[in-house]
Amino acid sequence: MKGRELLIGVTGGIAAFKTAALVSRLVQAGAGVSVVMTRSATELVGPKTFEALTGRPVGLETFGPSPHPHIEMAERAELVCVAPATANILAKAAFGLADDLLSTVLLAFTGPVVMAPAMNDRMWEKAAVRRNVEQLRADGVHFVEPEEGYLSCGSCGAGRMASPEAIFDAIQKLLKPKK
Repeated sequence: MKGRELLIGVTGGIAAFKTAALVSRLVQAGAGVSVVMTRSATELVGPKTFEALTGRPVGLETFGPSPHPHIEMAERAELVCVAPATANILAKAAFGLADDLLSTVLLAFTGPVVMAPAMNDRMWEKAAVRRNVEQLRADGVHFVEPEEGYLSCGSCGAGRMASPEAIFDAIQKLLKPKK
């Protein structure tokens, strides 16, 4: 991971707290990590958490000091990982919608994308979500499947975001050795 440049997208799922552990592990492995958070994600984990872990500002706004933050972030990253990937971001990515910084970065990015879904088990099994996942797979997006277990809503089933270790391993496997 040393010297690799990664972009982590954090969306508004309760599993966002696990993404902090993933980011910490990536930084400790020597990767340069930038984070983009959706507005909903900031309700669950503060941007300062990711700023402290990465030593970099967190991307929050589509329009900021730079006229094209989505292009700059997409060009700098070698890989984008969205964790947690909520049903909302899966739908946006599958349909090419771009109404926030993360979704515009995903449209501008041309490298490997990893999604780590996290949602209620009934949502995960919903036909619309399954269609979006299949469309994203057809588009070349890689998935770290959600795990079965206790969910924050109190039910038990598939929908838990994969462990930070499993996501780390998937990222590591996708990064081609630098020449």
